Amino acid sequence: MGETTAQIAKAHPEADFIAIEVHGPGVGSLLNRVAAEKLTNVKIIRHDAVDVLERMIPDGARSAIHLFSPDPWPKKRHHKRRMLQPEFAALAARKLGPGGTLHAATDWPGYAGQMNEVFSKEILLEPAASGLTARPVTKFESRGRRLGHPVRDLIFRRKSG
Repeated sequence: MGETTAQIAKAHPEADFIAIEVHGPGVGSLLNRVAAEKLTNVKIIRHDAVDVLERMIPDGARSAIHLFSPDPWPKKRHHKRRMLQPEFAALAARKLGPGGTLHAATDWPGYAGQMNEVFSKEILLEPAASGLTARPVTKFESRGRRLGHPVRDLIFRRKSG
């Protein structure tokens, strides 16, 4: 619903952010937060994130990509619908400049394992100790913790060269 994006943008007025979301109410909520906080460093695109990365973002143009609580598709038969597949990891890595970070977080242990495996196999990425910013607690993370789900952050950096 945009709370995390607004918090990060407010904490880093020197950086520009592109928020990509397909969920209409989430876009509306973020627009309201941007207006209320008078944030001038957030642009919002209501569209599929993969399509935006493929068609609108030049290779090497991003310093960070954040994916906080992407849809886990927890049923085994739906795992193929998960966003974080090898093809997406390769795409995201290409869009990052050298040293850029890919920061993903989830409260689904199985998904965290899959994401770590996928990112670890991407030749342009290497594990990193930290990302662009400390991640605020998301609504989904709060819900997951109430349900006893461990939250895992995965941070990878685009290799130089």
